[in-house]
Amino acid sequence: MTLKYSNILVAVDGSKESELAFKKGLAAAVRNNATLHLAHIIDNRSFGSIEAYDRTIADRTKKTSQELLGKYKEEALAAGVENVNVIIEYGVPKIAIPKELAPKLNVDVIICGATGLNAAERFVMGSVSERIVRTAKCDVLIVRRDQADVLAEE
Repeated sequence: MTLKYSNILVAVDGSKESELAFKKGLAAAVRNNATLHLAHIIDNRSFGSIEAYDRTIADRTKKTSQELLGKYKEEALAAGVENVNVIIEYGVPKIAIPKELAPKLNVDVIICGATGLNAAERFVMGSVSERIVRTAKCDVLIVRRDQADVLAEE
C-alpha cells in the first residue's frame, strides 16, 4: 500500500466547499507530483422538463462549468501541477463520481466538499459526498468550511 497519492480526483460544483476541496486537492497534487483531475458532473435529471421551455439552460450550465474548471486548471498549472485534466459530463454526480469516473481514471483519492449547491436534494435523498464515501473504492477526503466562515455568512 502506498502512502502517496499520484492520481487525484477533485469534484467541484461551484460551492464554497468545493472551492476549498480544489485548494486541498491542488496542494496534495503539488506535494505528490500527482495528476489532478477536476470534474464537474452536470446533474441532468431535471433538464428534460426544463428544456421543453428553455433549451439554453443546459448550454449555459456547461459554459459556466467550463469557465470555473478552466480557472481552476490555470491556477493548478501556475502552481506547478504538470498534469491537469478537466472533465465535464452530464449525469447524476453521486453515481458518476465514485462508480464511473474514479474507476475509469484509476484515482487514488476523491476530494469533495461536505455540502454542495443542491441543499434541497440533500434533505430528500442524501448528499453527494455521503454517497461518494459509501461507494468509492478509493480514499475519500471530505472538505468542510471553517465554522467561523459559516457563522460569518449567517
